[in-house]
Amino acid sequence: MGVSCVRDSTTVSSRPKALVTAPYRGDGMDALRAFADVVYDPWIDQQPLRIYRADDLAARIDAEGADILIVESDQVKGPVFERNLKVIGSCRGDPNNVDIAAATAAGIPILNAPGRNADAVAEMTIALLFAVNRWIVQGDADVRSGQVYAGGSIPYQRYRAWQLAGRTAGVVGLGAVGRATKWRLEGLGMKVLAYDPYNPQATHTDLDAMLPECDVVSMHAVVTPETAGMVGAAQFEAMKPGAIFVNSARAMLHDTDALVAALLSGHLAGAGLDHFVGENLPTDHPLVAMKNVVLTPHTGGATYDVEANQAASITADVQRVLNGEKPLHCVNPEVLG
Repeated sequence: MGVSCVRDSTTVSSRPKALVTAPYRGDGMDALRAFADVVYDPWIDQQPLRIYRADDLAARIDAEGADILIVESDQVKGPVFERNLKVIGSCRGDPNNVDIAAATAAGIPILNAPGRNADAVAEMTIALLFAVNRWIVQGDADVRSGQVYAGGSIPYQRYRAWQLAGRTAGVVGLGAVGRATKWRLEGLGMKVLAYDPYNPQATHTDLDAMLPECDVVSMHAVVTPETAGMVGAAQFEAMKPGAIFVNSARAMLHDTDALVAALLSGHLAGAGLDHFVGENLPTDHPLVAMKNVVLTPHTGGATYDVEANQAASITADVQRVLNGEKPLHCVNPEVLG
């Protein structure tokens, strides 16, 4: 590992110094402050938005004299690994903002925080499902616009729905979020199936075999070459007539054009989506005009609890690394010696 700057030994503290640009709070932050000097400057508090490129992040590390780096969204590659860093924490389940190969070559352990947002995203999944199934958004709009008796009808006529209790849900991907969603759906009285070829607790290893049983399909898989576009026209057609599709994971998991077609045909009763390719949906997109579709702007993990969860996980593992112990969550453990 390279050293980018020389520090005056008469002024340098014996404590490590941590630059934290991720949202961080709670017991994890308190614990980090207990053993390190902390510079806390989270990206989420910046207006306009600030996400450091690698050169800018390296310069900030130099300016602060940091030997611990904790990030969430900043670009960690190239010159960052030329700094004298003991450990880097990426507050993500998948630290895709970090060049892992380069970090490994530099001998710097990269910590991650799997499951940090499992409960938050599972709650958003349930919220989307209720909103779609019970016409929550449309009913709210009617009240606010004075259209409760629109067209001479009453809301009870327009917004009837099948209750979720007694129905069958299919969870696609049984990782941390999928598991957190599963027990919540079961708590609603639903029968829950699960497709995940890599989890022995899943009920199905064949997605096409599960879908015909499903009144609700909820997406929780990680985007890989294997899973990208895994739900397309054939899969939507295989779902029960009147099924609801919920994706609180990533839009790349489904074919959006095929989803639009399934909704327009009436085969699907509705959809709830928390993510779009490019993080944005054009206002003239067909989904925007559909009253049976609820759209949220990728806010499933936007809870203060997620910030506390990632702080607790990353801080504990940083301390383990500094103590010469094995961290619980390290994506390149081969550098630990």
